[in-house]
Amino acid sequence: MDDLKYGTRNKRGDWAPKDPLEVAPFWQWPLKPGKILGWLPNYLWPWNTLHMAITLAYWYLVIPDPEVMKTLSWGWALWLYAVNAGAIFVIYGSVELFYYVKRRQGNRFKYNAKFPSENPSDVFWFKSQNIDNFLRSFFISIPLWTLVEVLFLHAFASGYVPWLTWADNPLYLAALCFIAPAIHEVHFFVIHRLIHTPLLYKWIHSVHHNSINPSPWSSLSMHPVEGFLYHAVAFWHLVIPSNPIVALFQLHVAGFGAINGHIGFEKLELTDDKAISSEAYAHYLHHKYFEVNYGGEGLIPLDKWFGTWHDGSKEGDAMMNARFEKKKARLNARSA
Repeated sequence: MDDLKYGTRNKRGDWAPKDPLEVAPFWQWPLKPGKILGWLPNYLWPWNTLHMAITLAYWYLVIPDPEVMKTLSWGWALWLYAVNAGAIFVIYGSVELFYYVKRRQGNRFKYNAKFPSENPSDVFWFKSQNIDNFLRSFFISIPLWTLVEVLFLHAFASGYVPWLTWADNPLYLAALCFIAPAIHEVHFFVIHRLIHTPLLYKWIHSVHHNSINPSPWSSLSMHPVEGFLYHAVAFWHLVIPSNPIVALFQLHVAGFGAINGHIGFEKLELTDDKAISSEAYAHYLHHKYFEVNYGGEGLIPLDKWFGTWHDGSKEGDAMMNARFEKKKARLNARSA
């Protein structure tokens, strides 16, 4: 595919889409029903459909019987860790293999033209972003993902929280699944904004931001505190009346969905004329500029409401720079 039909490339070879990012159409005024209807299939397909398919496969093939989950034990906890790690290895690893190791797509649609393996750095274990990110994912974040999973499954199985059935609450639970990505965006924005405060950034979130040019293995490369808080989004289903399948879907939107913002490509080419959108640009801009786009792609436009939205345009650059200048002026005034 010719990526220059869809975007531009600067002197360094970095690619950017021609069209600026937009928040979800139901936040745009005046409302355009046709635009909302056109947006809906992209909301469901392919990513949220994939997360739900994985969730159903887990529920019927992986998750232990409720009687087993009433008792906390290493047996079923380690089983879940093994499956989570295996699934991430296959899904994330496939993207890493085809687009970063074999480079089947070259740097077409790649925001940063360079690949992480080309830039060894002392900030990473073994001076390798890939090795560092891989180890942090499998020995820190995925165990914490599994801890969250074990705790909420145990809570449902033990009757500590209501277990709503699909037979009695089909519309409510379906609606809860539908808004799960929105719950994720709000949760992510709040914890993300929190760990960007100076002290927490220095000791916690800087680990993730070492990957300025993120790749698939960067997705879950986190400090343990961030790794737990990130996956703890599933605990919202212990607060609101829910069902363990919905809570599992919520967890998978976070765990498996983390790759979206770290793929590093706008489109993943499947054939010479077909590609799927990664929905990665908003979070790529966050890794590039640090203090913009704390949330997601604008499903719940908290960044726009709080003045930290960057849509990738020159106007977005100007707004960001103006905000940075005001911040610098405030800091200078305090020091004076």
